[in-house]
Amino acid sequence: MPHLTAHDGTTLAYRDSGGDGAPLLCLPGGPMQDSAYLGDLGGLAAHRRLVTLDLRGTGASAVPRDGATYRCDRLVDDVEALREHLGLDTVDLLAHSAGANLAVLYAAAHPTRVGSLALITPSVFAVGVEITGPLRLETVRARRDEPWFPEAYAALEAVVAGRGTPQVWEAVLPFTYGRWDDAARAHQAASAGQRNQEAAGAYGSEGAFDPEATRAALAALEVPVLLLAGEVDVSAPPRAMATYAGLFPHAELLVQPGAGHYPWLDDHTLFTEALASFPPRPGGVSAR
Repeated sequence: MPHLTAHDGTTLAYRDSGGDGAPLLCLPGGPMQDSAYLGDLGGLAAHRRLVTLDLRGTGASAVPRDGATYRCDRLVDDVEALREHLGLDTVDLLAHSAGANLAVLYAAAHPTRVGSLALITPSVFAVGVEITGPLRLETVRARRDEPWFPEAYAALEAVVAGRGTPQVWEAVLPFTYGRWDDAARAHQAASAGQRNQEAAGAYGSEGAFDPEATRAALAALEVPVLLLAGEVDVSAPPRAMATYAGLFPHAELLVQPGAGHYPWLDDHTLFTEALASFPPRPGGVSAR
């Protein structure tokens, strides 16, 4: 894997796959999970050049000397170091889940360096959008005919009531995929050991987020934004994602039918069609 040196001397690794065009810089979630779980984003590498960063302390990137640098706002410097390393004036950013927190903090800190933002089933901590327990329960009721639904729904009710245990959280997992089939189980099993737990604990620690300041910066962001939500995503319900999209002056909300938290796994064709045509290029035709 190619690598670069961050501003504090930490070695960062990234994957560079797909075509020869302008890169789409991809930030993984987790938080602080090996980017391998993204794969080729459902075949998106056939349409776009994907540059996927392993955040410090994850995947093939080195563990930093200072664990405090795992905090989300401090990871902004690593994204900027990658942009400089690639020799780009501006970057198109794609971020999944918790990686969206980092993407919007980067956009707030370096608005002139962002060409576009694609936020895939994003986490909301950086912008302070509320996702209530009742909304999560309402979102998943569309799946009541699934054979595993009663056990998973009871577990989600326990989580909403503050009674989450490791066993209860495991029972909720089917709700994170649009189809709880063998492929989803294999993806979940592979992902289970890919997170740096120490780094995840520091990621959102005190001082990481200032939602009011971030909202103000995003309201002035003059770039195209695509927010892709999964129709049945318990983590990022579409109604909350509509509120999130409303924070940007030039955002489009796309709700992928039947999708959960990993929409490129649920329907790779719909996902890649949406992302391959974003951002719209001069003279181009959007698929939406």
